Amino acid sequence: MKIIGIIPSRFGSSRFPGKPLSDILGKSMIQRVYEQCKKASSLSKVIVATDDEKIFNHVVDFGGQVMMTSESHLSGTDRCNEVIQSLDEKYDIAINIQGDEPYINPEQINQVASLFSSKEVSIATLAKKIEDQNIVTDINSPKVIFDEKGIALNFCRIVTNPSEVKTYFKHIGIYAYLTETLAEICKLPSSKNELKYRLEQLRWLDNKYLIKVGITTCEGISVDTPEDIEKIKAQMG
Repeated sequence: MKIIGIIPSRFGSSRFPGKPLSDILGKSMIQRVYEQCKKASSLSKVIVATDDEKIFNHVVDFGGQVMMTSESHLSGTDRCNEVIQSLDEKYDIAINIQGDEPYINPEQINQVASLFSSKEVSIATLAKKIEDQNIVTDINSPKVIFDEKGIALNFCRIVTNPSEVKTYFKHIGIYAYLTETLAEICKLPSSKNELKYRLEQLRWLDNKYLIKVGITTCEGISVDTPEDIEKIKAQMG
């Protein structure tokens, strides 16, 4: 299977404008994400999808591949689909990689790609066992519930009765799709559950798409605020 990794990257951010271009130990965040993705053996191509000329020019300057996409996209999923529809070269699978994890482990990318060894898989993602009980009740850390076959049953932000289940899994925000499935889900209207819980993947579940969940032991450090940059510098410097 031919697989492309796409990194959606927006300049605008309410909490951290210009985040992709922020410096982390001598390289921008988007460059660090890109270089980590290039280490993933499963990817035939890596491309940054942006709506900002500054990011576009910066990626060109460091030698990366980049595409300008519409400013009107509401999600990284839509941005990924525009890339797929615009390329002359065809790919079987597209992996949507978060642009705010500068030290993403390439093996996470390979792992989510490997979930397509089963023909019934059209969408895949990852989850990590929660060791810290504070995360279970953290509204900013989405959780995923899946069956014994690794098929997602639900995604949620709030666990109402944390003591009822012994093991919870944090959802790791990397998505992979068959490219024809990606085109389909981008045509779907927002679902009630998606709007209520602010989780895009609920739209896919509500429309009966199967989401395969792989369990990973890796979790990158994501950047949401300038303070997170300082934490990463202290840890990686």
